[in-house]
Amino acid sequence: MITADWIRARSRESGPYVEENMSALSKERKTSLIADYRTHPQDTGSPEVQVAILSERITYLTEHFKAHAKDHHSRRGLLKLVGQRRRLLDYVKSKDADRYAELVRRLGIRK
Repeated sequence: MITADWIRARSRESGPYVEENMSALSKERKTSLIADYRTHPQDTGSPEVQVAILSERITYLTEHFKAHAKDHHSRRGLLKLVGQRRRLLDYVKSKDADRYAELVRRLGIRK
């Protein structure tokens, strides 16, 4: 039976293996985004924070495709992230239009 541990062991044997930075968003960067976009001191999951993190990942992937145009598997992931961000923004807009406008302005999202 093939397990995740077996795959990791095989990957280490055959070449470089990087466990960190799988989402290309460092812990420090994520913490700073949470601090910038939180709505209260204990906030880590409000729509504003989620949209900010998704926007950072979308920006990273957009830059990635400039060098790797044929990476279609990651492109599908990018489209899923864009859709998820769009749904969160629609939710914020339905709850509070001013909050939505401020979030879009701060992130520099066109729309």
